[in-house]
Amino acid sequence: MDNITIIALASIAIAGLTTAIGCVAPALGEGRAVAAALTSLAQQPDAAATITRTLFVGLAMVESLAIYCFVISMILLFANPFWNHILAKTVGG
Repeated sequence: MDNITIIALASIAIAGLTTAIGCVAPALGEGRAVAAALTSLAQQPDAAATITRTLFVGLAMVESLAIYCFVISMILLFANPFWNHILAKTVGG
């Protein structure tokens, strides 16, 4: 197996792991946040506006982690910085 194949396999595997872990962890966090928000809404219905607003801000922050992981996996698949390094060594050397 040559260096290009090894980098391609590693990039695909890491991109898959990044997407898998980066989507599962925020999904679990969002589920817990919604469950806690529903519990507090049931206990304090008068504070619904404040709880809902805080919930949406928190969900947006948690979702940004999944988006960052998706961006990293797309960089590894389509704009991998290691490709230029290996190709320069292969072609130049």
